[in-house]
Amino acid sequence: MEVVIVPDARAGGELIAEAMAQLLRRKPEALLGVATGSTPLPVYEALAAKVRAGAVDTSRARVAQLDEYVGLPSEHPESYRSVLRREVLEPLWIDPNSFLGPDGTAADVPTACAEYEWELAVAGGVDLQLLGIGTDGHIGFNEPGSSLASRTRIKTLTQQTRVDNARFFDGDVDQVPHHVITQGIGTILEAQHLVLLATGEGKADAVAATVEGPLAAICPASALQLHPHATVVVDEAAASRLKLADYYRHTFANKPVWQGL
Repeated sequence: MEVVIVPDARAGGELIAEAMAQLLRRKPEALLGVATGSTPLPVYEALAAKVRAGAVDTSRARVAQLDEYVGLPSEHPESYRSVLRREVLEPLWIDPNSFLGPDGTAADVPTACAEYEWELAVAGGVDLQLLGIGTDGHIGFNEPGSSLASRTRIKTLTQQTRVDNARFFDGDVDQVPHHVITQGIGTILEAQHLVLLATGEGKADAVAATVEGPLAAICPASALQLHPHATVVVDEAAASRLKLADYYRHTFANKPVWQGL
């Protein structure tokens, strides 16, 4: 696992956006796994700027959704399909037909989960999966205690996650759904490259547990320790609990340029 400490969220967004751009230059039809929430916005903004400047072509790129609320209509402004349309597809000029995501309104949720796993497999798998991390260490909506081998499935959100997400629902936690469909940890680990972005002191404990703690279901993000190409990008605040922070700074500063992210 590579840990990259950046000055702030904007620098992290630019770094990851450039990695995505380099991927698309090598493989124009790459399947990008995208996350929602406020943390990845600097990534999408930086990549959109590159698209507008003609520095990268996203016309053949594909996008895969990490998770979705159960029960929210796709046209609901806070369904993740709607959020990703506003924050990713439209700014990046990506064809909506190039979007893969689970059906959160399906009458048969287990079948919808299995169908999404099948769609990802047929698409050739995710080339680069962008991840955020919850204050409790969750990735996607794999809450603490999730199986490290789990596949796409329905999950019940913890109260803390619902409280954290209430800011997207006018601050009313009662509007936040109790259930979601999420790629499982085992599914996430099949992506070719995992990139986790974390910013702010509130994520510091979760980042430390992910990077330097034991591999354990209590911190689902610690599963990234099992991946052959996992990158954790954190700002100074999110890095504040890392014991080996100076070492991470040294290794990145002396990394061969040709290696990329």
